[in-house]
Amino acid sequence: MDVNAAVAAAAAIAGLCTGVIAMLAFRWSERDQARPTRSSQRADLHAALPPGVDTVLSVLRSSAVVLDESDSVVKASSAAYALGLVRGGKLAVEPMLHMARDTRRDGEIRQVELDLPRRGTGRGEALAVSARVAPLGSRLVLLLVEDLTEARRIEAVRRDFVANVSHELKTPVGALSLLSEAVMDAADDPAAVTRFAGRMQIEATRLTNLVQELIDLSRVQNDDPLQDAEPVRVDELVAEAIDRSRHAASTKQITMAAGGAADLYLWGNRGQLAAALGNLVENAVNYSPARTRVGIAARRVAAPGGDLIEIAVTDQGIGISEKDRERIFERFYRVDPARSRATGGTGLGLAIVKHVAASHGGEVTVWSSEGQGSTFTLRLPEAGAVRDRPAGGTGGRGHSRTGDDHRTAGAAMAAGFAGAATTTTDPNTEIPAPEVLP
Repeated sequence: MDVNAAVAAAAAIAGLCTGVIAMLAFRWSERDQARPTRSSQRADLHAALPPGVDTVLSVLRSSAVVLDESDSVVKASSAAYALGLVRGGKLAVEPMLHMARDTRRDGEIRQVELDLPRRGTGRGEALAVSARVAPLGSRLVLLLVEDLTEARRIEAVRRDFVANVSHELKTPVGALSLLSEAVMDAADDPAAVTRFAGRMQIEATRLTNLVQELIDLSRVQNDDPLQDAEPVRVDELVAEAIDRSRHAASTKQITMAAGGAADLYLWGNRGQLAAALGNLVENAVNYSPARTRVGIAARRVAAPGGDLIEIAVTDQGIGISEKDRERIFERFYRVDPARSRATGGTGLGLAIVKHVAASHGGEVTVWSSEGQGSTFTLRLPEAGAVRDRPAGGTGGRGHSRTGDDHRTAGAAMAAGFAGAATTTTDPNTEIPAPEVLP
């Protein structure tokens, strides 16, 4: 009897435990089912957006962020993450967050321009943005952010350019005005009139050159040179550049010599290429002392994307300091303003060279040493159709660009050019492109 009672009690306790466990398991299951998953949360968030908004935001160029009542990010474009606007599911820019809260409170559209620290750089560079906040329905707020950094940079360049042009035009125009008054006052002095008229002619020529180079610079910046591209023979470009500066060189007794590999062709706009090389040769002559040499040589060099043509212009001039070398390709920048006025330089020649090289898929570089001279090197893609044909001409050999090799190449070229105003080389003779003429 006692045994049966014990068994019955044990069975009752076991049943009670089983019931409790079953009830707990049932409640736990209900809780898991009620708990939202990541996918369900994402679906709920998208369901909270008005119809069509998700699609519109995905095609906007602006960075877009949608916030809910708790300032959590409901939707954000990839551009918003790239700019660092959203981090950890929250809007990371405090001024924008305050704007969103104010708009949620009163329903007014707000817009502000901000400078944000640029992500990934330790140089303190600012990212200029325009932020616009508007209500989206009754619960959500839409934030659109536009990156203005490039637009501001272009605007700053435009302002500087207009200021520089105004200054450069004002100088010769003012000089012409003063000289014309001097001519009127000296009407009874024929010698003075002749002297002032000569000065007026110089200033008029300077003004003409400035206007023409402004036109040339505008053309190379806006036009696509490859629309009128053609194979251009390099030795013809070199000969044209030498002819352009022959008078100035002969006045200073400067020897100009051409050499390098023969039968080389470029692909591009002939007029722009001739202007770029002509500017380099003209600068070399203008900045060289009397009775020195200016060398122009071309060669073919191998490159991963296809062979390049290097055209190097070397002088024995005053050289360029390191601080000036960083800026010489800027518009209107002059290493020696006094010398530029004496030679009629406008400060636009090298800027034109840089733009021509870039628009043709190449580059221009400079090597210089004060008191020894400078070498400007144009590197441009070779004309592919001409390069692939069987040709009897030989190509230039590549060499290292260390300082010692620069001197070796220049010495070889100087030896080949000595004693001739313009040397016509044997097509089968290779002369290395110069880096420095000793």
